[in-house]
Amino acid sequence: MKYIWLSVFTAVLLWSGIEPKDTFTWFLEVLPALIGLVLIALTYNTFRLTPLLYGLILLHCIVLMVGGHYTYAEVPLFDNLFGAQRNNYDKVGHFFQGFVPAILAREILIRKQIVNGQFWVSAVAVSMCLAFSAFYELIEWWVALATGENAEAFLGTQGYVWDTQSDMAFALVGALCATLMLSRWHNSQLVSLHQTIEPQQRNESW
Repeated sequence: MKYIWLSVFTAVLLWSGIEPKDTFTWFLEVLPALIGLVLIALTYNTFRLTPLLYGLILLHCIVLMVGGHYTYAEVPLFDNLFGAQRNNYDKVGHFFQGFVPAILAREILIRKQIVNGQFWVSAVAVSMCLAFSAFYELIEWWVALATGENAEAFLGTQGYVWDTQSDMAFALVGALCATLMLSRWHNSQLVSLHQTIEPQQRNESW
């Protein structure tokens, strides 16, 4: 399974890096995916994740790579989609910014027994996603200040005055959707992972 994951990741990354719309924007958008790859590689043997989470992370990376290749304001499929006056692919990206981290957060919270009770696990996971989304908007602001006009494609506001607020709202909706739709499936995979985990990995808190 890990080889399939790596093959898909590498193939999309190579495609994304071939003549991107803007090289600087490509680097900024793909960087989180590369950081994620490094973290997964470093923790694969010591903190194995559920198959569901690995799949979601790969899907999120693909979203980032597509946005990096075209820039979020110019992804072809989303031009004038449903009559919209702006390209809304960035909203897909921010939805996933809440959807995938919500499952990552609840996996860590449950396995490390940081929070007890399903309600509080969900509440804290969603809150963490919203906080991260707000922090990411700050990062975009700092990049814009540091690089000037070169960050326009990275920001992808397209003249929308409420872009920052709507980005965070989509991340919140994504986190809520993941929590409501995937929690039961995720819980079952956590149980299976705990039952099949290697003996040397059983020392982690549950």
